[in-house]
Amino acid sequence: MAYEIVAHAVDIEVGGSASMSAYLARPAGGGSHPAVLICAELWGVTEEVRAVVRHVAELGYVAIAPNLYHRSGPETASGLEESDANRTRAFELLGLLTRDEVETDLRACTDYVRDHAGATGKCGVLGFSLGGHIAYFAASRLDLAAAAIFYPGWLPVAGTALSRPEPLLEATGAIADRDVQMLLFFAELDHVIDADQRGRIGDALAAAGVRHETVVYPEAQHAFFFPGRGMYDKAAAEDSWARVRALFATQLAP
Repeated sequence: MAYEIVAHAVDIEVGGSASMSAYLARPAGGGSHPAVLICAELWGVTEEVRAVVRHVAELGYVAIAPNLYHRSGPETASGLEESDANRTRAFELLGLLTRDEVETDLRACTDYVRDHAGATGKCGVLGFSLGGHIAYFAASRLDLAAAAIFYPGWLPVAGTALSRPEPLLEATGAIADRDVQMLLFFAELDHVIDADQRGRIGDALAAAGVRHETVVYPEAQHAFFFPGRGMYDKAAAEDSWARVRALFATQLAP
């Protein structure tokens, strides 16, 4: 069943003063639905990410993608076009993120959709690349039922994104404590996440006792999910999306 949806940009008060832009979609009409946080790639809340928000809403969820770069100015609201010049700017924006501020932003989103968009108490998270990194962090800090994580960069190594001051992978025990069901997707030929890193992530999840499933797609590359890119892998994208749908249907059901 595909729901008719409504989708629009929103501004959310964060920390009592700052205003964070976000993109929200939900099934049309009344009724309550579980929430899903959508965590964007390095480029921010681009049209690709907004399309994912709409697709998730069509499945029957209140989906929202926060602009985690909002403290750097309103021009970040629509994301950055993918280019070498913008990559430099995006890493500058990434370097300004802090764990506490990202947690504040994600919590502001869940509060907003429950207060204003008919979201229920159950919540999941879905993230891609940097967004997968953010989703892993969210699973360690928020009360989530499920996390679907695509090719999450920089988990086992310190110094980038939220792996500061220590690798974010060290927070895996907190995911076990919150009993989040994890689903992780990797690409065999990923230039960001090699087999050693995949192994370290899997070992950490197993050692902590996290409920999880890991899928590695043969011959696939980083960013295989999004059509229109050279790395797009149709079979991997379709299989992973089917698994995401099953995860949320099972874990976010009333």
